[in-house]
Amino acid sequence: MTSAVSQSPLKPLPQLGAGEAFPDVNIQHELSDEMPGLVAVGGALGVATLKRAYSQGIFPWFSDGQPILWWSTDPRMVLKVADFKVQPSFKKTLKKFASGYKCGSMGAIDCEVRFDTAFERVINACSATPRDGQRGTWIVPQMVDAYIALHKAGFAHSAETWVNGELVGGLYCVNIGSAVFGESMFSHATDASKIALAALVCFCRTNGVELIDCQQNTSHLASLGAKEMPRSEFVAEVKARVSQLMPVWQFSPQLWQQLL
Repeated sequence: MTSAVSQSPLKPLPQLGAGEAFPDVNIQHELSDEMPGLVAVGGALGVATLKRAYSQGIFPWFSDGQPILWWSTDPRMVLKVADFKVQPSFKKTLKKFASGYKCGSMGAIDCEVRFDTAFERVINACSATPRDGQRGTWIVPQMVDAYIALHKAGFAHSAETWVNGELVGGLYCVNIGSAVFGESMFSHATDASKIALAALVCFCRTNGVELIDCQQNTSHLASLGAKEMPRSEFVAEVKARVSQLMPVWQFSPQLWQQLL
């Protein structure tokens, strides 16, 4: 006669108290199969908590009416800036943009990229833009307030596309040490968000930042050269970079030489 070996039940999903440390991202809990990548629930969205989360490869993502949910997806979508793909048609657009001439359908004569001059406008525009394949937004008011505070503390930044004095596209990201974590982008004109991303890539190449976290796999990101990376490898990369010096967030037209 053989006896069955009973398996221990999975642990409950970790519930975070204010200021409590995050659990190991590899711990399996009762929702691990249903919601892969979910690490913990609860806690707060203060600057210190967000810094700790990103430094461990964890990010918040939840909808209105839900508690704060913390994630560390496996695999992780990452754009190595050396692999950024510039298609010939987009390269023509970039050259025109960098020269101040007409930018595709924008019909503009005054084109520039700015960093951190309109962070609140950028994140609010992103909050009105659904993620690929999703309805509604994940950038709820609580998240907007949290990242504005993170920006004021010097750890969140915006890359902005301006045409004839109008903000037509951009993105925002988190930066700790030499680790950069892309969050969201918006576009009100053809290629406007892609131009902002190209500017961020140029900035990263110039400042020795080798990769940009993209969190989740989308066809758009893949078309730009982003690829999946095992979570263990990604977390190791982040831990090695968060203690390094942070770059000075300024953009000058000379940086376009990294792509053009």
